[in-house]
Amino acid sequence: MSNECKVDGGRRRLIVATAAVGGVGAIAALVPFVSSMLPSERARAAGAPVEVDIGSLEPGQMITVEWRGRPVWIINRTTHMLETLPKLDGDMADPKSEKNMQPDYCRNETRSIKPAIMVVVGICTHLGCSPSAKFRRGTEEGMDGAWLGGFLCPCHGSTFDFAGRVFKSKPAPDNLEVPRHMYLSDKRILIGEDKKGA
Repeated sequence: MSNECKVDGGRRRLIVATAAVGGVGAIAALVPFVSSMLPSERARAAGAPVEVDIGSLEPGQMITVEWRGRPVWIINRTTHMLETLPKLDGDMADPKSEKNMQPDYCRNETRSIKPAIMVVVGICTHLGCSPSAKFRRGTEEGMDGAWLGGFLCPCHGSTFDFAGRVFKSKPAPDNLEVPRHMYLSDKRILIGEDKKGA
């Protein structure tokens, strides 16, 4: 008697092919489960810092970027805008920015790292409306004659100066929030992070 086995090549190919298809199917079935444990692109973007080019931002201009689903205003303030700030100290609810609405490095008269560049979250601290820019003086903006420029929340009338400080006796309880940010260069700002390598 012979101990030799006759190998069925067709059956062997079928077994290998079935195992390969089964392996691919198992991997395909695992992909949704594994990927569901990873944060989505949207979730990563929601908390990720935002890099902004301010190289072409002219004095007196404002740009709006989105960070964590909120509008962030970046304004290149003119000399006139900066000169209005000390004149309004007596009209402000929190003139020295003593409430924690900004990082410590922005707790100064201009509420900024560099005096000319203002970075604030463009959401009223009253009910979350978005104020409108009213940069021109007084009646040119439909405001009273004493208006020196700033922002008006049209919903309930809160007003803010060019540092995002809220005027007294207005519905908004706090100044506009200054987010953490840092300069990557003279022309680039990173919003949402303030430590290199963090």
